[in-house]
Amino acid sequence: MADFSFKVSPNILLGSYASSRIGQAVASYGTKFMLILDPILRENGTSQKITNALDDKKIDYFIFDELSNNGDSEILGRTLKLAREAHVQGVIAVGGGKPISIARATCALFNETHDLYDFLDGTAPTANPLPFICIPTTIRDAFVFTDTIPLVDARSSTLKLLKAQSGIAKLVLFDPTLIVTLTENQTDSMSLETLCLATEAYLSQRENFFSNMIAEKSVELLTYALDGSQSLTITTPREELLSQGGCMASLAAATSSIGIASLLSMCINARYKISRSLITTILFPYMVEECAKFKADRIANLAKKIGIAQAEQSSEEAAHAFAENIRQRIAKANLPARLKDLSISLEQLALAAEDAGQLDIVNSLPRSMNSDDLFGLIKTAF
Repeated sequence: MADFSFKVSPNILLGSYASSRIGQAVASYGTKFMLILDPILRENGTSQKITNALDDKKIDYFIFDELSNNGDSEILGRTLKLAREAHVQGVIAVGGGKPISIARATCALFNETHDLYDFLDGTAPTANPLPFICIPTTIRDAFVFTDTIPLVDARSSTLKLLKAQSGIAKLVLFDPTLIVTLTENQTDSMSLETLCLATEAYLSQRENFFSNMIAEKSVELLTYALDGSQSLTITTPREELLSQGGCMASLAAATSSIGIASLLSMCINARYKISRSLITTILFPYMVEECAKFKADRIANLAKKIGIAQAEQSSEEAAHAFAENIRQRIAKANLPARLKDLSISLEQLALAAEDAGQLDIVNSLPRSMNSDDLFGLIKTAF
């Protein structure tokens, strides 16, 4: 087990209608903010709830929601220019992984003088960052609690991990009422993606007692959300269970690491703009089978905790049951089961595997893997 060191940096507020308190929450960090919004939030009315809460507290802000499919670094260049010209005192992000990453990077580099591509190429920022406040509208973000920011380099359409100062995130608000804006298909795929994230944190070489405890609880809560509680004493609404499980999965990943499926899905998404949730979901059972070759006992422990396997089953049998249970969930949700169903070729996937092999995350995977090993898993799932 790896050494464990944990510093509680952001305040975390989780509860129904927590987003309505955003105005009061940000007031202690300044009065002038940049608000980076997922553009879809205008269509479903979520953005108005956020802006009303800011207006009520007389918070000065301007909105940026031009999050095109171009590389994140290109968008980051624009947000940095706008934030600097407006002399903002902090950045608020509302949405999924992309607006959150752009907003965090804007905070990290706001006071820097070097070109942003210097930092994408490995230079660590040293200037004081702006305060970052975040309202996730999905249930998963593996990096929101870390000092690393995933960004797509517009020069190459590859994933880069930007180093960031510690303590950028000042407040993370999880509001279960925002999840109901997702479609049933999106909720199903993101729920399985989050379950995969918690499982990866549990299997990582960087796992520790805290990440294990949080990952186990995340898996339990997510299973309740997917299947319904086994006890009438648990009456928590599904969207609240998903938010709780998602928050804990993010914490587990931050104190341990993401794994094979999440790493590959991010690299494939960076190059080809295919849904990260769908890719992770497809790879999930194959990742479990790969890890079962050398960590069957840990997979079995999770399977037995949530009732997928029986206590008398061997570790190998329980690990197999876990993988098959994931496949059954994929089929029940009518989600794609193979990578070829996403209209992508093996040749394209080979490039993404090479990208993944170049990132430091490979050093935290359950076993030592290179690009060829990662591509082998892709071929199995194709």
